[in-house]
Amino acid sequence: MPLIPGRLIVLSGPSGVGKTTLCSRIVSMREDIKYSISATSRPRRQGEKNGREYFFLSKREFAKWIEQNRFIEYAEVHGHLYGTPRCFLEQTMEQGLHVIMDVDVLGARILMQRYPYPFGLYFFIIPPDIAELERRLLLRNTDANSEIKYRLAKAQEELRYKEDYQFIIENKDLEKTLEQVLAMIDQETEKGSRS
Repeated sequence: MPLIPGRLIVLSGPSGVGKTTLCSRIVSMREDIKYSISATSRPRRQGEKNGREYFFLSKREFAKWIEQNRFIEYAEVHGHLYGTPRCFLEQTMEQGLHVIMDVDVLGARILMQRYPYPFGLYFFIIPPDIAELERRLLLRNTDANSEIKYRLAKAQEELRYKEDYQFIIENKDLEKTLEQVLAMIDQETEKGSRS
């Protein structure tokens, strides 16, 4: 019996809403879901390792990857380049495993064209409100105040795209949000394996 190709699972939403935490928790709980590490030209934050959180590339290296067609999608976000490497994604899904990633709305729109629903499952994670989002960004203690203001303004813009997604989930309580996302993934993959 041939393998059923895996699904692409995309989490989008404003910066600080919990996408990266959700992805890492899901991957730690499920052997059938692998995390797609994005490439970025942004500087490495304290504690980050190349090849773990991101592939950290210079702008010149990033441009070379674009020339070599090594990205499925890429975009400039918050003044830095981000992209999804093609090789890992395609090979993992061909093995029947699912690939999860957190991607901004621009990257998600490109992925929606290449992997439309039901091949791709698209989740938009929203904060309870903007005040809570600001609190979370401040607690992260990774960005300057000017960067936080920029990210909050960007969040208002990104929230306009939430209707493009199949699933919109409010992340008020991380454990409940995690349960909801996993339940929806299971429901969709179960549907796909039956059809």
